[in-house]
Parts: sequence; C-alpha cells; structure tokens
Amino acid sequence: MRTDVSFLTNDGTRLRGWHYAPDPAAAAGCVVMAHGIAAVKEMWLDRYAEVFAARGLHVLVYDHRNLGASDGSPRQEIDPWAQIRDYRDAITFAETLPGVDPTRIGIWGSSYSGGHVLVVGAFDRRVRCIVSQVPVISVRENLRRYVRPDVLAEVRKMFDADRRARAAGEAPAMFPVVDADPTAPSLLPTVDSHRWFTESARLRAPAWRNEVTLRSVELASEYEPGLYIRHVSPTPLLMIVDTADLLAPADLALEAYERALQPKELVLLNGGHFAAYVEDFEASSSAAADFFARHLSR
Repeated sequence: MRTDVSFLTNDGTRLRGWHYAPDPAAAAGCVVMAHGIAAVKEMWLDRYAEVFAARGLHVLVYDHRNLGASDGSPRQEIDPWAQIRDYRDAITFAETLPGVDPTRIGIWGSSYSGGHVLVVGAFDRRVRCIVSQVPVISVRENLRRYVRPDVLAEVRKMFDADRRARAAGEAPAMFPVVDADPTAPSLLPTVDSHRWFTESARLRAPAWRNEVTLRSVELASEYEPGLYIRHVSPTPLLMIVDTADLLAPADLALEAYERALQPKELVLLNGGHFAAYVEDFEASSSAAADFFARHLSR
C-alpha cells in the first residue's frame, strides 16, 4: 500500500514522497531512498519500492529539496551536503512511520545518491545496512574524463560570474541537465543520459525539468563521496556496479569497493549507467531486496 507523506527537515524545508507499507502490515524494517542527480521519484523509484515492500519491508521514497514535489529554493538547485543532511532527517521521519521498527533502517541510493549513502553511512550509526547502486565516487575524476580542460576552464569562469550576479541580487543562472548533442554544455554530457532522462520524463515524469542552477554544477565539482567509504564499516554495504558505466565510471566504483572494509558485498551487472533502472532492473532490484531482507530482519 502506498500513501503520500511529507516531513520537515531540521531547517524547516518540507520534503514530499511516498510511504510503502508491506501487506500484511506488520512491524518491519524500512528502506529510505531518494534519486540521483536532477531526477525525481517518478523516474522508476516506485518500481524499486514495490519490490522491497513485496519482501515485507516498509519503504520511504522522497524527492530531494528544490526538486519535484518537495519544497525548497532556489528551485532546481542541487546541494549534495544539504541532500545528505536531508537523508538523515528522512531516517528520523521513517522511525516514526506506523509499523516501522526504528532499529531496522536501511538506506538505498543510486548514482549521485549512491555516493550520498556512503557518506550518510559513514556518519549515522542508526543505519543498519546500505545499498549503493552505480555510485558517483569522485566528481573531480569524472570531470577530468568527460570535460575537456579548456571547456572546464570556461565553465569555472561561468561559476565566478554567477557568484557575482547572485551577490548583486540577480536570479541564479541555469544549466541544462542533458542535451541531444553530447558535445554541447550540459550537466550529464553522454548520449545515454539524454536518452534516459528524456524517455523517463516522457513516460513517467512529465513535470521533470531539464535544468539545474549553475551553482549545482559548481557544488558537484567539489564533491568526493568516495573519501568516506572506509568509514562505512562495520555497517554492511552492498555495491551494485554496471561494468560498462561511463557516467559514474565502473573502475572508480571498483577501486572504492576495494578500499571499503568488511562487511561488504559486490554485484556486477553488464550494462551502462542507466541499465540498472531498466534493462538490469530485475537483477539490481532483486539483489538489493535480498540484501535488505537479510539485514533488516530481526
């Protein structure tokens, strides 16, 4: 059963999402989950939540601040550290949901939020287990791989100009999430990114917006979630990696997995970054569901 829910973060921002309760409803563990960069919950997260609920778990799915159904401004601004704090507030809210055993909370993240859950797990010992799917490990390294140095230098000039404009009271500059031309400036400049976002928006999330604030790009460029992976232990970690992933490069994820301490598990899939949501959905969701069922049971 799915119901609409909302909760306030510590800074008073209202986040909105869904609570999935298992059938029959009973005291059980709960999975807290949110999407990757610039995506909204309608972009396939309901399918994951349904799989987890079918395994007897509660699930809390929500939109990040400034995106989708959640409040917050500037709209379309993505601050990774604010999203990390919101994950922890979402855990606190999940503890209060009817039927949830507050001692059995797991977290799931994918892509950008796949990095977030590593950071949350390193700090928040309420978390019983973590699933990190196709995670972003190092944005700095990502940028080195798919943005030419001369282009990156120009983008950094844009960051500085945007800072000055904001300080003068102007509206934030905006930047496209994806573009049909992978050589054009965008947050995610790959062919598969454009295909997945535009197709997902057409089929499932027509209100999705193909833009973020330019400051979101600057904030992302400073984000290094892989630095925290050694500190996740002793919380059990499952990492799901698509071996042909170029957007969140698979080799970076595998190197990070080697740095993680036990207990840890690795599932390798064979597709690109977005295959985990579509072509590899059965494999990615069932692996996560099995892991959560083992670690969130009594």
